[in-house]
Amino acid sequence: MMHVEVFEGRGPPLLLVHGLCSSRAQWRPNLAALSRFSTPVVVEVLGHGRSQSPTDPAAYTVEAYIDRFEALRVQLGAERWTVCGQSFGAGLTMRYALERPERLFAQVFTNSNSALSPGDPPVSEEIRLQRMAAFEARGRPALEAMAFYPKRTGRLPPDVEDELIADAALISLAGVANGLRWTSPGLCVTPRLAEITTPTLLVNGRRERRFQPLRDHAAKTIRGLRVVDLDGGHPVNLDRPDEFTAAVGEFLARL
Repeated sequence: MMHVEVFEGRGPPLLLVHGLCSSRAQWRPNLAALSRFSTPVVVEVLGHGRSQSPTDPAAYTVEAYIDRFEALRVQLGAERWTVCGQSFGAGLTMRYALERPERLFAQVFTNSNSALSPGDPPVSEEIRLQRMAAFEARGRPALEAMAFYPKRTGRLPPDVEDELIADAALISLAGVANGLRWTSPGLCVTPRLAEITTPTLLVNGRRERRFQPLRDHAAKTIRGLRVVDLDGGHPVNLDRPDEFTAAVGEFLARL
């Protein structure tokens, strides 16, 4: 169900998982440098890019994603690999690391409120599903109003913005709604941070002020966490691509 692209590289596989309203373009500025010490494996989450948008709720559970990651690892013939998640994707990769630590050399993640925030005040399942139905009923404008929906800002290189915006046209409203319904509730790993045993790197975009208290809590709670703070925002790997890939390369070289 997930679109997968495997790039030539000089090291073990590195799974790259983007966030909501993004695509394989999330990693385009990083691929050449990452390929010098890893084999990048880029996936697109359901409802995004070239991936499917199934109607079955079971397809969207975090457990289903973990099974897909495992099937992909086996298909690649890798006994272990490294994973890297961005935003929504970090919730998926961090849950994978918690459930399958024996399959990982290491994990990398960037700013992710999905994974580290305590979440919104709890509401009933009925209300939560009503909110998602209302979101979907608003149609495409609801999707395009989301904070992370790609827009032309001039902050990124033109070719990167062009690809992100072109891929945004492929996003499925129903697929995103189902991701919010069935995936998002399982992404928070905050209560389990102390359980993480996989060597972990957080590349933090310090311009995203909302995330900084979460960054500090992770630094105190995840044993041995390495944190690299960069002068970027939520999509720090796009804002500071050279520094991001240098941080990942240095971290993996230490292992």
